[in-house]
Amino acid sequence: MKITDGNDNYFSVAETPSLQANILTGKTFFFLGSSVTCGAGAHGEGMGAFIAKRNNCVCLTEAVSSTTLADLNEKSYVRRFENYIASNEKTEHLDAFICQLSTNDRSLPTFGKIAEGKEFAMLDKTTTFGAIEYIIALCKQTWNCPIVFYTGSWFDASNYETMIQGLKSIAKKWDITILDLFYDKEFNALPKELYDLYMLDPVHPKRAGYREWWVPAFENCLKTLLTE
Repeated sequence: MKITDGNDNYFSVAETPSLQANILTGKTFFFLGSSVTCGAGAHGEGMGAFIAKRNNCVCLTEAVSSTTLADLNEKSYVRRFENYIASNEKTEHLDAFICQLSTNDRSLPTFGKIAEGKEFAMLDKTTTFGAIEYIIALCKQTWNCPIVFYTGSWFDASNYETMIQGLKSIAKKWDITILDLFYDKEFNALPKELYDLYMLDPVHPKRAGYREWWVPAFENCLKTLLTE
């Protein structure tokens, strides 16, 4: 029987088969983000849950829907990340840190500027670009592990493209990796039938979208990162 509901139980984490042992097996990853990271369009099953199940690894996830990178309230990426690092729950080791370029920041009047230097005092974490730099600096100070920022798949949003261009400049400055799903033409070359199965809306994947489309891209990125 053909399954037409991308959130059908068939695509759930529970029904997802494990892969053979590989370089991700036994590793620990941390995911920071908002609704896409927490799986808001997939019954709360985000990419971390699928990656952990498929690869028998640990994926720690700190994600809250409708939150911004820019530190504008207690639920911002920055504030939640700071709280995690200060808590007793903080892991002592990370093999990689993965952060979402939040689509929620698109509504802000400005994304800020990229700082001249790397000192904490120079990073304006109340802006999107400053928050990205601050999170990178804090992650490097805490774990000194590989860092990945990821974009969403393509959707019609010029202001998000502005954010991506800023992220690319920041990535060069800080020597981090970008998993750019937005501009990956091959990745986005899906027939409408598959796109409708995979995506709840232009931003949020369904279970099928994570398992069959997004997660393999994340796994390939992490495998490459860990073999460099």
